[in-house]
Amino acid sequence: MEGSESVFLKEFCIPSYILIPDSELLHVPDVPECPVLVFINSKSGGQLGGDLLVTYRSLLNENQVFDLGEEAPDKVLRKIYLNLRKLKTGGNEFAAEIEERLKIIVAGGDGTAGWLLGVVCDLKLSHPPAIATVPLGTGNNLPFAFGWGKKNPGTDRQAVKIFLDQVLKAKEMKIDNWHILMRMRAPKEGACDPIAPLELPHSLHAFHRVSASDELNMEGYHTFRGGFWNYFSMGMDAQISYAFHSERKLHPEKFNNQIVNQSTYAKLGCTQGWFAAPIMHPSSRNIAHLAKVKVMKKGGQWQDLTIPDSIRSIVCLNLPSFSGGLNPWGTPSSLRRRNRDFTPPFVDDGLIEVVGFRDAWHGLVLLAPKGHGTRLAQAHRIRFEFHKGAADHTFMRIDGEPWKQPLPTDDDTVMVEISHLGQVNMLATHGCRSKSVFDPTSHSTHDGDDHDSDEDDSAYGEEQRKFGAADTFKIPDEVELAHLS
Repeated sequence: MEGSESVFLKEFCIPSYILIPDSELLHVPDVPECPVLVFINSKSGGQLGGDLLVTYRSLLNENQVFDLGEEAPDKVLRKIYLNLRKLKTGGNEFAAEIEERLKIIVAGGDGTAGWLLGVVCDLKLSHPPAIATVPLGTGNNLPFAFGWGKKNPGTDRQAVKIFLDQVLKAKEMKIDNWHILMRMRAPKEGACDPIAPLELPHSLHAFHRVSASDELNMEGYHTFRGGFWNYFSMGMDAQISYAFHSERKLHPEKFNNQIVNQSTYAKLGCTQGWFAAPIMHPSSRNIAHLAKVKVMKKGGQWQDLTIPDSIRSIVCLNLPSFSGGLNPWGTPSSLRRRNRDFTPPFVDDGLIEVVGFRDAWHGLVLLAPKGHGTRLAQAHRIRFEFHKGAADHTFMRIDGEPWKQPLPTDDDTVMVEISHLGQVNMLATHGCRSKSVFDPTSHSTHDGDDHDSDEDDSAYGEEQRKFGAADTFKIPDEVELAHLS
């Protein structure tokens, strides 16, 4: 048994002379079929991250397994790729094969995964490695979208070997990544900088202030830039997420496993008024009262996007997994594709899906087989221009990480713009939820979904939606409240 395990693990192991510059070359082994670099957030998943770190180091070369709490991935990858270049220049064919076949495994929450994706994208490698994600967070939207599951995994040797076998058999997919720009006029008094997230600031590319020499810099303005992979959201959903992160920062001992985290998240949805939004939240907080929204198709012009007055949360979605695996866009029927020029939600088509929600009851529609939010647009770029005096702040969230964003009171002072930036390689299991626009089977699968739920009801008044909705949006008995986060 040990012999077969050793043969299997050799397909993933990388010798130390590849990983550590100027180290001694003892012998050249056979080229592994799937050499991997493993990055683990040891603080994710309660004790799971630390346990997983120990297991991977016991199975592979410990020098190819990195604790993100101790080593930054950009420094690790630069060191390894510089060493690979040096070895290749010296005629080392083994190093060339390793670079060609190299994969990355990242274990952590969505923020950790996004951090690694951003680093790989920023390095602009000639052969960027594809990335597999181990779900160690609360929502785990990224792993779920690519077939890696959303429940925290086992950390024993057998569980890790099963995951490695899945990585060996996985397919590569490209996914879009998105640039986000925030610009605001320098205030006459006070500060208007975005408030950094309460935890995991390393993964939040948004927002770094641009330098005076940056081409995006404008005199008299503060400009911030960043990026994301899954979603940007604004409004009530981000407010609940912010409350969750605030509570976790105050009482970290209460947030030591996924089930507890999800239950707390759902309870906060109730206490924050997400289930009674028309009563507990003023209409001035609704998206249409906060900002003007414009969208641009590929190669097109900016167009105003009408947001229904009742929308309290807006999501710009890149992947078909949000809030713990829900799919807000769904699959438009053939009729809606013709009438509104909508397409299925492909992850590599250069378009981002824009979806609106009124409240938590509206969100429960996503639990239905063909359920979806209010489809607003598909865009190559989208811009939010905030109104004077609508509110003194709003809540925003990127890939699971929220912040409370102050809004200055001067005219036309805050702008947030999202635009397509590029792509990165992901590893995905066969049959995963994410679909490629270049995969013919993706189109045939989507074409079969012609019975779209008719939820886009913006023509109805707020009162018509509120009354009589108790039975329509009643939480089914078989649905656990913890799953609604």
